[in-house]
Amino acid sequence: MTQRPGLSFSHVGIFVTDIQRMADFYSQVLDFTITDRGMLDGPHGPIELVFTSRDPDVHHQIVLVSGRPADVRFNVINQLSLMADSLETLQRYHRRLVDAGVAELAPVTHGNALSLYCRDPEGNRLELYIDTPWYVSQPMRVPMPIELPPAELMAWAERHARALPGFRSRQAWRADMARRMGVEQAPA
Repeated sequence: MTQRPGLSFSHVGIFVTDIQRMADFYSQVLDFTITDRGMLDGPHGPIELVFTSRDPDVHHQIVLVSGRPADVRFNVINQLSLMADSLETLQRYHRRLVDAGVAELAPVTHGNALSLYCRDPEGNRLELYIDTPWYVSQPMRVPMPIELPPAELMAWAERHARALPGFRSRQAWRADMARRMGVEQAPA
């Protein structure tokens, strides 16, 4: 067993005010595919849904749902986090977000992850990130120089992480968490 049994994260649905603008952002800027879209009767009238995914085995990872009031000031979503497959991918999305005119870009290191924070067109906070091979005590957040070449950025991140409380390998941290969660793997 490699994860805690019973539940695993699957997808998130968010209410939006401008569904086409949001669908364009997630499909054109973040490369999600629109897998389906349609209408349903909701408790306050018809609602439109746009289903998006980046995985052909998963019908939807983010569902956009019409009906978010434009005057709501508090957003119950803290952030939507999307894992990049490499540092180069993270840097490529940084450039795409800059080119798309996205404001409030915040590249940071958490020690255990290199992250890029921004807001989608309706103000929902997004985190695009990669895990690092290390763990450090959390929370921890420091701006990072995302424009450095990948090898230099990883060297910078490791030097920074090694100076932080709780530094250890991700493998050691994972083994401790697996033990604490009761999902230790059987010897091979």
